[in-house]
Amino acid sequence: MRMQRKLTRAKKRAPVYLWTGMGWGKTTSALGAAMRCIGHGFKVIIIQFMKGMGDMIGEYKIRERLSPEYEIYQFGRSGWVNLNKPSKIDKKIAEQGLAFAKKMAKRKPYLLFLDEINLAVACGLLDEKKVLKFLDQIPPKVHVYMTGRYATPRLMLRADYVNEVTMLKGPKKLAGEPGIDY
Repeated sequence: MRMQRKLTRAKKRAPVYLWTGMGWGKTTSALGAAMRCIGHGFKVIIIQFMKGMGDMIGEYKIRERLSPEYEIYQFGRSGWVNLNKPSKIDKKIAEQGLAFAKKMAKRKPYLLFLDEINLAVACGLLDEKKVLKFLDQIPPKVHVYMTGRYATPRLMLRADYVNEVTMLKGPKKLAGEPGIDY
């Protein structure tokens, strides 16, 4: 009887799906879930951290055709972030992205996809404690997908599902291919 009371008092949280690892396909997998959601008529909001390539990438190019169920926003500049020593501007842009994600979560989309947020936390662009607090504030009916290499142990502990993507075979030099990799 006591255990039953404890279970009913537990706060319901948004389910969190985390994709990490050095293999390719984390974002692609999450985009597949986004397409499924849209197919069922559900709202999807994608926040991309560390990405500012705009019309170069397919998931951004298609935004108007999939609207209004599909929204995508980028918080990054063109070029690469120095993962060992991120710039102040990269940190500021990532923090703007997290603030924006908080606003979007309040709209209660069916799927809130936080692309590359794991890497943004791992390299110090975002404060891990702030991200964990945000995850606990997301309405329970929102499903959260988080992607990116180097997911921290605390992010993995908070997630309800954790998947590690490992490349078992591939070319020595990986070059992205339009339509397949971006």
